Amino acid sequence: MEDSSKSNAKGALLGLASMAVYATHDAVAKLLGGHYAAVQIIFFSALLSFPVLTVILLRDKREASLRPVRPGWVLARAAATVATGVCAFYAFSHLPLAQVYPILFAMPLLITIFAIPILGEKVGLHRWAAVIIGLIGVLIVVRPGQAELGMGHLAALAAAICGATASVIVRKIGKEERSVVLLLSPLLGNFVAMGLALPFVWVPLELPALGLMGVIALFGLTGAFLSILAYRTGEAAIVAPMQYSQIVWAVLFGWVFFSESVDAMTLLGAAVVIGSGLYIVWRESTAHTSQYTPVLRTRGRTEFVTAPRASILQRALYRGARAGR
Repeated sequence: MEDSSKSNAKGALLGLASMAVYATHDAVAKLLGGHYAAVQIIFFSALLSFPVLTVILLRDKREASLRPVRPGWVLARAAATVATGVCAFYAFSHLPLAQVYPILFAMPLLITIFAIPILGEKVGLHRWAAVIIGLIGVLIVVRPGQAELGMGHLAALAAAICGATASVIVRKIGKEERSVVLLLSPLLGNFVAMGLALPFVWVPLELPALGLMGVIALFGLTGAFLSILAYRTGEAAIVAPMQYSQIVWAVLFGWVFFSESVDAMTLLGAAVVIGSGLYIVWRESTAHTSQYTPVLRTRGRTEFVTAPRASILQRALYRGARAGR
């Protein structure tokens, strides 16, 4: 019991470290967003992360085709992942960080809903109540009719929807598709989609900005690796809630670097969304409550092209190591 408690405490600390790195990743994206379009930031950040991912992918020496088993679903997930990044980066650029995160925190609620038609998941009364209350929390943050709504709010909501869609698709096809295919498809989708859009938003790149885009790539991968370590060390039900610590960093970074203030209604809405998400995590960790546990298996963080899904990255590393023996 004592060893389990120590492992969970270490896993929680690693989870907190992962979310701190991810929050810094988002703050740098917001900083760049004041000068460059989300398309340009994501294109070059993903491009700079590609060499590291290529080394990881080359470790899998098994002879197998890169052709997807379920090409329609793979394409849908790649499109959803790319859209998640574009929408989230746009939201970071145009809204206070402390307003973006509560909307992104709705992703576990949306995963619970989307798992019904896509996975055939059965959701009971308790989790439905948590979803409804959580969505009310999002409305408290957004305050339609009271606060001025803009494209940033819509982009944040679209990021949550697309991120939830991508996560549920992974749960559906993850056992059939190679990790190489699941990691490569969003990257290739990014290069095609962002590359086509790049001429329309191009702003000449200065060297410091390119360096910060490299920081985004580095922090996206670092956050994913720390998340892998966290879930290897501690129980998922303990580590998963650490994602909500990002709101603390959002308030701190927003205040220190962007002169952003946070009002009571935003904090109240965030608390409602976080409480609902924690309840869903708890319900999924309870035996016989959920067949698929889609929220727990999402590993917390919204997946961006610049921050690959930790569970897929872990699978690629594990299978690559086994293939190399």
